Amino acid sequence: MCRHLGYVGPPVAVGELVLRGSHSLYAQSWAPLDMRAGGTVNADGFGVAWWRRAEVGMDGARDAVTRYRNPAPIWTDPAVAEVLGQLESRAVLAAVRSATVGMPIERSACAPFTDDHWAFSHNGVVQEWRTTLPAVLTDLAPLLDPSATASMFLHAEALTDAAALWVVLRALLAAIDPDGPVSSPADALRLLVTTVLRHQPNARVNLLLGNGSELWATTCWHALSVLVTDDYAVLSSEPYDDDPRWRPIADRQLVTASPGHCTITALESPATERVRS
Repeated sequence: MCRHLGYVGPPVAVGELVLRGSHSLYAQSWAPLDMRAGGTVNADGFGVAWWRRAEVGMDGARDAVTRYRNPAPIWTDPAVAEVLGQLESRAVLAAVRSATVGMPIERSACAPFTDDHWAFSHNGVVQEWRTTLPAVLTDLAPLLDPSATASMFLHAEALTDAAALWVVLRALLAAIDPDGPVSSPADALRLLVTTVLRHQPNARVNLLLGNGSELWATTCWHALSVLVTDDYAVLSSEPYDDDPRWRPIADRQLVTASPGHCTITALESPATERVRS
């Protein structure tokens, strides 16, 4: 359906990361290796988000996220190398898109979707999303701010399943309480995916979330690999090079990654596997 990539580590040129390796995200736009019956190319737009340092003196401020999106194929846009190559960041989240039939091909439909310090991408499809996701929201409503749920989908950027998923996930992230039922971003992703699957068991929901210092992802149908070293962490739909440290993630898993650390948990089980570089 799509390909996406998340990075956290030492500052890198944003464009260089998208172009990195013999099988870069850029190359995966026209030559993906593991689409799993989700299309053949990713030519329906792309987007890149990166985080910039908060201003000195802003007590407790988090890095802010910004983005660049284009509904054209990534290989047609010289800004990837010429402009994004001049920008550096310690965290990047990027995606190339293969639009589901019937969904619009427009800039607002391209991931990443962002808000405050969050960036999000969806690789997959939620069948009958116009009825499925309102049902998901109804199930999750007791966990959310009631004043925000009534017109929540009016705030979706585009008429797509990905944009609607982001609206619900954003509300779950806003409801995080260390002592509550949504205690972390990982909890938010787990609740969203498992609730979607209850209503639509055939949904494909590989989600990728970042906040500038950590990455979270789910695997549900589509591929994902992780590369973690002491210095950096990368989550990618497909490895961008032949580094032997890449590790494929099994289906129905929840991944949390940061430099030197990766936690893999079954989506529907409390059992946890810890992997350290």
